[in-house]
Amino acid sequence: MILVTGDTHGFCDSDEVARFSRHNKPFWDGLGVLTKDDYVIICGDFGLVWDGSEEEQYWLEWLRAKPFTTLFLDGNHENFDRLAAFPVETWHGGQVQTVAPGILHLMRGQVYELDGRRLFVLGGAQSHDIEGRVPGKTWWPQELPTEDDFAAARRALDACGWTVDDVLTHSLPTSLQRVMYDDPDAYPGNRLTDFLDEVYARLTFQNWYSGHYHVDGRMRVDPRVRVIYHELRDPVRDADAHKKVDGC
Repeated sequence: MILVTGDTHGFCDSDEVARFSRHNKPFWDGLGVLTKDDYVIICGDFGLVWDGSEEEQYWLEWLRAKPFTTLFLDGNHENFDRLAAFPVETWHGGQVQTVAPGILHLMRGQVYELDGRRLFVLGGAQSHDIEGRVPGKTWWPQELPTEDDFAAARRALDACGWTVDDVLTHSLPTSLQRVMYDDPDAYPGNRLTDFLDEVYARLTFQNWYSGHYHVDGRMRVDPRVRVIYHELRDPVRDADAHKKVDGC
């Protein structure tokens, strides 16, 4: 089983911790017994590759002990210098970094074959509070993908005929950000969101999940696209729901 949720921010907030507790029945009810062959994917701002502190190591171990494998894509609030130090390997058709046993970073521009589904992943986002952050300590220019990342994404999508089941990003395409926010300065477009517009226009997909915006809900203009924060979503169920709406 694949399950998708939003930003965790290093579990610095009690709400982020409580979300993963088995006592959080709205989050877990109906899922049955999970194993390490089940996957919970965090859509960016994972935040547990940050400073190497004892607290960070505690939460990594806490998460590792959960009865599922944790996968995450990077957001904008990550320590990209530390993240880059982990070795890269191939896993389920795409590149990953293992940051702890059972906790893997899904890298930018990759396509994975996982649990019978094909997933396209492209992390990263532009921070809107850079003025209050310290370069190399609380903010990194690597938060936005490079042209090399976009080229890798195009190659991966070319290889699968621009058809996947699920898209996992931290940012939305520029056009969908503008639908969400009347104020264009709230989340201005950038090279990543503009590239995601290209992907959105060309790609055949069933679900698109995006973190970053700290809200939960699907886009009215396209119910396949869902902004996710505290919810836990099942892509198979979501795809089936879209089919019923479409009358298929």
